[in-house]
Amino acid sequence: MDRTTHLTPAPVRLRSAALFATTLFATSLLATTALAADGHDLTFQGDASFGGPHGGQAIQAALIDTGSGQVLAVESGTVLADGDPAFSFSFPGALDSSGSYAVDYWIDSNFGGGTAGTCDGMQHDHQWRIPISGGDMSTTHVERHDPSAQSAVCASFE
Repeated sequence: MDRTTHLTPAPVRLRSAALFATTLFATSLLATTALAADGHDLTFQGDASFGGPHGGQAIQAALIDTGSGQVLAVESGTVLADGDPAFSFSFPGALDSSGSYAVDYWIDSNFGGGTAGTCDGMQHDHQWRIPISGGDMSTTHVERHDPSAQSAVCASFE
């Protein structure tokens, strides 16, 4: 009996494995993109009332999943002295209709002390936590400057 063994040469096996890995990676990227595409956009803005006290100061905003406490995204910018909106941040595809969220944001004010570029206590840097509903559509949320409604949020930016 004549036995012939057919072996696939090593370079062909390696190419096949690489093709499989590439396909698997690309498929996982598509799944992630599809999940993001299913979410709704959030635009978070501050009206012109921020310009007087904070014009020209740095600002950071973090989108928080309040169910898990996870920071989903962080954006940075500068408060405009004479603009409406004074600042605007976009979080595309970030909101799920069943989710619960907040935007934590702080302005690098350094009133009476503090360190530039560092989120200091509320006595130095103004900071807020604003609840955001997931909703069934894209959302634009506009805030008015209200120093009496501050919340400590520096932990979201560590």
